[in-house]
Amino acid sequence: MHFKLIITFVEDDKTDLVLTTARKNGAKGATVISNARGEGLKQTKTFFGLNLETQRDVLLFLVEEHLSRHILETIASVAQFDNKPGIGIAFQIDVEDAIGVMRQVEELNLEIEDKL
Repeated sequence: MHFKLIITFVEDDKTDLVLTTARKNGAKGATVISNARGEGLKQTKTFFGLNLETQRDVLLFLVEEHLSRHILETIASVAQFDNKPGIGIAFQIDVEDAIGVMRQVEELNLEIEDKL
């Protein structure tokens, strides 16, 4: 079985929405890294040296490759990444190997068999 890693940077108020959406569309779990910072095309504004940006979370989803594009597109749609700059981004990368996911593989095998 081959996997993709979907990496999502999202405002913290959209974290639960993205997690729920990914799970409904085939993700079996996620890792959440809180309090990330980032910059886009425009630098963030400061007020007396304090950043005026919202907190971001980094969400990591290890998903089966046949489900990955659908999950990625659905996340982008519900989180409205393309509606306004700075909302968030999501992308996927290939995973060469993964250890510790045997229970997920067993469940995915049953789900994927029907779709292939």
